[in-house]
Amino acid sequence: MNIVIPMAGMGKRMRPHSLTVPKPLIPIAGKPIVQRLAEDIAGVCEEKVENIGFIISRSFGKDVENHLKKVAESLGAKGHIFYQDEALGTAHAILCAKELLDGHVIVAFADTLFKADFTLDAKQDGIIWVQKVEDPRPFGVVKVNEQGAITDFIEKPQEFVSDLAIIGIYYFKDGTNLRSELQYLLDNDIRDKGEYQITNALENMKNKGQKLVPGKVEEWLDCGNKEVTVNTNQRYLEFIKNKDLVAKSARIENSVIIPPCYIGENAEIHNSVIGPHVSLGDNSKVSDSRIENTIIQTNSQLKDAHLKNSMVGNDVVYEGKARDFSIGDFTTIKD
Repeated sequence: MNIVIPMAGMGKRMRPHSLTVPKPLIPIAGKPIVQRLAEDIAGVCEEKVENIGFIISRSFGKDVENHLKKVAESLGAKGHIFYQDEALGTAHAILCAKELLDGHVIVAFADTLFKADFTLDAKQDGIIWVQKVEDPRPFGVVKVNEQGAITDFIEKPQEFVSDLAIIGIYYFKDGTNLRSELQYLLDNDIRDKGEYQITNALENMKNKGQKLVPGKVEEWLDCGNKEVTVNTNQRYLEFIKNKDLVAKSARIENSVIIPPCYIGENAEIHNSVIGPHVSLGDNSKVSDSRIENTIIQTNSQLKDAHLKNSMVGNDVVYEGKARDFSIGDFTTIKD
């Protein structure tokens, strides 16, 4: 099994956090989004994951590339780095990793996580994971017949045709067939809304007799902006609350931790109430504070803070009062 993860987007909706760190490396319950995604996908595969390809921007730098390769290695796979130099759509992004489009392939876009209780049925021609949504207009959607097969793919429909939104995770039994269909779109300049879309390739595959079926997840977790990312952190902490989430090297003095919370290596908490649903990164310090439903990244210092529904970046210094905010890296705020 090969996994291909397109993640070259600039993450504009996640600014200021994505100005210094690519969005897929923002932590959810102590691990980067892309690592959580890769682990969850590997968890539903019966066969071994051999290769993981990360499609990134060249501007991400070597440190990010090395980090991503280590993510693959942690799952017993070989990590590969591919570059997408222009944002030309989902089909173009996937094709940047064309050398991995061979055999069984899973494609997963790195701005979504999921909760699932199933094992991948690798015998299917293709599986497109979907979730019902209230407003399908921002998404690609599918229509399904009575036999459970997908009959139509529609990209961002402005009139209602289906509420089954494609969540951005796909399985293909024959990766070379996917590669051919993606290449066909680029060779013939077939675009939808100005970009090369994977939904056009899926439509061609279906018309040629491939049986594509919907896969359903228990929960779809978005990481597109600050609000939904904080909510995803909350939900993920609930998923893993039975695990040991407090590092042994953390120092907790005269404080109360309301679970579930993730407390990173060498974190310090003094005279504070933390939780529920807080992720506190490595080497961060909190004192005389009340924090709940918040992500605090690494090497930050918070004092006299009352935070809820917030995101705090790396190397932040904050002394203040009650807030609901999003603070980027290397920021100092003192009230």
